[in-house]
Amino acid sequence: MENKCFKIVVSGDICVNLLQWRTDQQCTKGLNWQSYPHVHNSFKNGEALLLSKFVTLATQASISSPQIQDLEAALPKELLRSTVELELFPETLNKNDNHKVYRISRYLGFTGLTSCRPMLLPIIDDDQNADMVILDDENNGFNANEEFWPLAIKTPGKSPIVIYKVNHPTSSSKLWHNIRDFHIQNTIVVINSDDLRAKGVNISKSLSWEKTAQDFVWQMNHNPDLAFLAHCHHLIVPFGLEGAIYYQNKGVAESQLYFLTYEVEGGFIKDNQGKMFGLTSCFVAALSRNIATGICNNEELSKSIGEGIREGIVAAQKYFVYGFGETIEESAFPNPLIFKEAENDFVCKEHIQDVLIRDTNNSSICETDWYIIKDKSSSSLADIAYNIVKSGEKSALKYIPIAQFGKLKTVDRAEIEGYRSIKNLMTEYISTKNTVRPLCIAVFGTPGSGKSFGVAEVASSIAPDLMDQLNFNLSQFQSLVDLFAAFHKVRDLCLKGKVPLVFFDEFDSAFEGNLGWLKYFLAPMQDGEFKEGDSIHPIGKAIFVFAGGTSSTFQEFGGEDIADELEHKQFLKKFQSAKGPDFVSRLRGYVNILGPNQTDEQKDQLFIVRRAMLLRSLLERKVPHLLNERGQAQIDNGILRAMLKVTRYKHESRSMEAILEMSMLTDSKKWEQSHLPSKEQLKLHVDEEQFLRRLMHDAFYSEKFESLAMDLYRHTLLNKDKNESELNCLKSWETLCNEQKESIYEQIKHIPDALHRIDYDIISVKEKLEAVTFTERELIALAEYEHERWLLQKKEAGWKLDAIIDEEKKLHPLLVPWKKLSDNDRNELIVTIKFWPEILANSNFKIERLKFLSYCETAL
Repeated sequence: MENKCFKIVVSGDICVNLLQWRTDQQCTKGLNWQSYPHVHNSFKNGEALLLSKFVTLATQASISSPQIQDLEAALPKELLRSTVELELFPETLNKNDNHKVYRISRYLGFTGLTSCRPMLLPIIDDDQNADMVILDDENNGFNANEEFWPLAIKTPGKSPIVIYKVNHPTSSSKLWHNIRDFHIQNTIVVINSDDLRAKGVNISKSLSWEKTAQDFVWQMNHNPDLAFLAHCHHLIVPFGLEGAIYYQNKGVAESQLYFLTYEVEGGFIKDNQGKMFGLTSCFVAALSRNIATGICNNEELSKSIGEGIREGIVAAQKYFVYGFGETIEESAFPNPLIFKEAENDFVCKEHIQDVLIRDTNNSSICETDWYIIKDKSSSSLADIAYNIVKSGEKSALKYIPIAQFGKLKTVDRAEIEGYRSIKNLMTEYISTKNTVRPLCIAVFGTPGSGKSFGVAEVASSIAPDLMDQLNFNLSQFQSLVDLFAAFHKVRDLCLKGKVPLVFFDEFDSAFEGNLGWLKYFLAPMQDGEFKEGDSIHPIGKAIFVFAGGTSSTFQEFGGEDIADELEHKQFLKKFQSAKGPDFVSRLRGYVNILGPNQTDEQKDQLFIVRRAMLLRSLLERKVPHLLNERGQAQIDNGILRAMLKVTRYKHESRSMEAILEMSMLTDSKKWEQSHLPSKEQLKLHVDEEQFLRRLMHDAFYSEKFESLAMDLYRHTLLNKDKNESELNCLKSWETLCNEQKESIYEQIKHIPDALHRIDYDIISVKEKLEAVTFTERELIALAEYEHERWLLQKKEAGWKLDAIIDEEKKLHPLLVPWKKLSDNDRNELIVTIKFWPEILANSNFKIERLKFLSYCETAL
């Protein structure tokens, strides 16, 4: 944007930042002081002064704002100053990038005041007719001092767009009253998420985007301290440099989440990269540019805000990366490149996805059942899973949140939240000094689900050089002597300066009775020491991971899944006598590892995606020669279907790995069905009959193309609203031309794909079954899919829209989108779809619901 006719006024609290940094002197000759480190000082704009600079760079518009002409001159004592220390930090985390820039290593505090009221500055060339007003309210006096407010928000009858950046939101300030009473419809309030949390607003951080988003919506609906914000027409809450929520309320509240798929809040800035002030101001400047451009182009405000959020996230990230530059005296600050799009940018606004946040108060969906992967993808979960294996996660999941910890990748919200909570605990524990007790974590899952692998990869993503792993299987311990020997090995590692990551597998196994090992861990967990005879030994800083062997979930371990009241009381009595509650009280976190099998028919939606990611990982690690130069896996479709859709793997991930390893793939270029192990070997790991039926699905289905097509055509004829003589005049199947037959073949061919869209699958069975009945919603979805598929096929074949059907000239009156079809045309197609279950049942195919949807979603 470059429009000098567009007038923007920027004002707010005033602060200047004193930067201090040291450089080592290389001088060996000269005066004595020259041999010591040199301390440098420089003043830079802060708060409203910095925001004004950002807006000028971003918009190139006419800006009015407070100004200080010479920051290096003597500054008034009443002017608020912030002092920070700078150091050189890596510009990026790329190991091949050796560039370093100055960023903040430490905030030292505020100085310069002779009274409690910081000095404010008037607006130079203020204009009551400004098109936009941007306010920086840091709660340092500006919000109570009307004298320094822009004329455009004080003059009656004026209605500029107002961007109100505030870090201490309160309904009692004079400025908020002015905005609420006169400008609320045109005001965009911007509050950083950490500033909301500082007010006691409980919004989770760094777990999953779904969790953070739904926490925000719940707080807006229920927290009385946010009631005044709930009436905002436009509210933006940035979550770090990785996402933001845009809340709108024009009678009905609605929230949109903007997020980076490969990051979570706080993930972009690492501990060794330093800090920067003004990140939210940079975000606001990019936001203002997009809103100003939208106003000039008569664009809807909410659309401009959405695009502005994307640009704001990108600009704030670039601002952080550039920092204060390589040399502070010579580098421009802020860097003008922040607001210029370049081909080699590490992030662009197209990377930022958005999704409407499900409000659990206004729908029947359960809070933990909302998955962005379901809302963001037009494909079924089965299609997503196929694409993951065929093309890799990067291609298949580019619109979906994905978490990676070392070699571990997951898109399952439950796993993401579990692993990230463990990571947060470990990170905090490692950074804490003088800890006297181990960090104790429990991990549960079925055998073969990858309990040890998952937690070990999380740990390696934090501090791989600091941690060493130890593994002990308590089911193999014969006495307490074995346990004491394990503790001594832990102590030895601690003495070497390492943080032991200690896995106690099958800690819930029997020893001197049920859960007999628990009582011997209570003192080490609580006091960080163990008693051996008369000696007491301190353990040191360590992470204890207790992996369940008999309980597959934490809830099962604690008896929460027991529905019968009497049985539950009996369990609790035994659990208490085994010191179970005391053990649980010493845990600081737990995670349930889900593995490739479905854990719950109602709530576990993503097991097929977990299987796909595991299978893709196995292919990449074990048989990389099966991936072509474009990274596409060479695997038979039947094998892929069977591996992803078999009901259960007997030994979880170990079974998937075993089937791959038992296949003859050493010199193969593609995993063909002939490479699979024998039926007897498959029986060790899966239901071999079911596996083979799914394996041969394509062959079975293609064999019956002709009979299915004829059956569908016959049902269509019988349903025609014709009299008997007219029906006799209709063509028989044998007399149809090739093009007419091909059209029906195409419909038959795409029935499995269409059914995937509503989460059904087709399997071959030995006996004829009763046909299922689709719901009205399912029929409409299938009919729309079938029409759009047919429409695309016709257009690609050169057909044109016309009022009549002419097969020679390729003309047809139905070559319009689904929404433009008449009710009669829609109903005719829906009637045809109704026959699908019957013709499939006639050919011994069963339509089976894929068990991905929770009860709450199927009820929608």
